Amino acid sequence: MNKLLVILILIFSPITLYASEFSFEFDWSDLKKCTTGNPNVVQNPVFKLQNVPSGTKFIHFKLTDKDVPGYNHGGGWVEYKGENEILPGSFTYKSPCPPDGKHNYEWTASAKAKKGMFAGTIAKAKASKYYP
Repeated sequence: MNKLLVILILIFSPITLYASEFSFEFDWSDLKKCTTGNPNVVQNPVFKLQNVPSGTKFIHFKLTDKDVPGYNHGGGWVEYKGENEILPGSFTYKSPCPPDGKHNYEWTASAKAKKGMFAGTIAKAKASKYYP
């Protein structure tokens, strides 16, 4: 009787399939070294996207210096058309440029159905690296 109960539970239990989480990586290998505290305006790095949620029409990227979070490095909007890689030149931002050693920088990518800061966000992903 116990085996039958287990089989029935397995057959009739709701199965939840979890979608893989939205994520990305970025590459700063071509970024000119800057340690003066005066950032350069540069093109975005290469972003390699994974599991972008369905319904995404735009992705907003924003850079934050985790050691000086009040400084606005900016970011930009990219129209999303199903690609897995966002190439340099999609937008410009203020480069990392810590004046006092390494800082931890974090990119946030917000997948959106519409362009606009207050448009509904479908999902967010974050990726960080130390620079330099």
